[in-house]
Amino acid sequence: MPNVHVSLAHRSYDIAIGHGLLSETSARCLEWCELDSPGSALIVTDANLSDSHAATVATGFEADGWLVNRHVLEPGEPSKSLAAAESMFDSLVALPADRGTLVVAVGGGVVGDAAGFVAATYARGIRFVQVPTTLLAQVDSSVGGKVAVNHPRAKNLIGAFHQPAGVLIDTATLETLPERDYRSGLAEVIKYGVILDAEFFDYLEQHVEGLDGRDREVLAHVIARSCELKAEVVEQDERETTGVRAVLNYGHTFAHAYEALAGYGELLHGEAVAIGMIQASRLAERLGRIDSATTDRQVRLLEQLGLPVSPPTEHDTGDILARMRLDKKTTGGRLRFVLPSRMGHVELVDDVPEELVRQLT
Repeated sequence: MPNVHVSLAHRSYDIAIGHGLLSETSARCLEWCELDSPGSALIVTDANLSDSHAATVATGFEADGWLVNRHVLEPGEPSKSLAAAESMFDSLVALPADRGTLVVAVGGGVVGDAAGFVAATYARGIRFVQVPTTLLAQVDSSVGGKVAVNHPRAKNLIGAFHQPAGVLIDTATLETLPERDYRSGLAEVIKYGVILDAEFFDYLEQHVEGLDGRDREVLAHVIARSCELKAEVVEQDERETTGVRAVLNYGHTFAHAYEALAGYGELLHGEAVAIGMIQASRLAERLGRIDSATTDRQVRLLEQLGLPVSPPTEHDTGDILARMRLDKKTTGGRLRFVLPSRMGHVELVDDVPEELVRQLT
């Protein structure tokens, strides 16, 4: 498959997509970082991948002559923390790292976000490469340069914009991905159809069986198209200053609140996004922006792919609103939501009445 290119002047980079690419990571890093010879690298992963995908990547680096240290995080959202970041800083110091050191994130969104945050802040910023091994990370968090750790009261509150030197997507990693994690990633794929590409949403509806069975050709297409769509948005609004990039947060205002209230890790991110998309779509209905058929299509596709469409636990409405007020789209205490106006198009809507939100939560 051809690469997807993210065009950001001197911060531009390629997304390599293919089957069986993990062993090429070292060579790709030399190319992307324009290095004449191997240097030092910190490979960040989690305990579930340390002896599999991360070992494959590390073996390739070591064989090519890199000075390598490996840092293993505990799996799950709690590793997106300042404490985990501090432990990664310690591993960089022990390497020892310098401004030429490369951080290589091998894992899902938690690994990529946390390792990217460390790369953005160590020595005021060093290079890193994303090697996402979950569907959610491949189509979303590995692309666009948003890196962060969580605060106990809000997700991704402490972070930076730090673009990777490149993204390597080996679709073979999806063959061993646990079922729940795989389906979580499908929520973000569906999101792209709702917010940017009605024809892509049609394609997903027509290929439920292929998505369900992890068909290699179907997955290659949806990953590449998702990356293309995200790249187009990031190129227009890299640092989320014009409002264009906010469309990627469809469903996320609800989702982040539910994730925080459930305790990070109880709801997978994609599961929370699936719930949040339906809440946002129903909010758009109540505001007269869309008809119920647009919401019904989303509900049907999410349910066909085994994703939740309503919160599994009831939460106090006041607590939900308090979490929402910490959302990065909120201004002056006023809630703002990304809401659909038709399939394939969403807009950032200001001053949504809190009473309407209360009725949904």
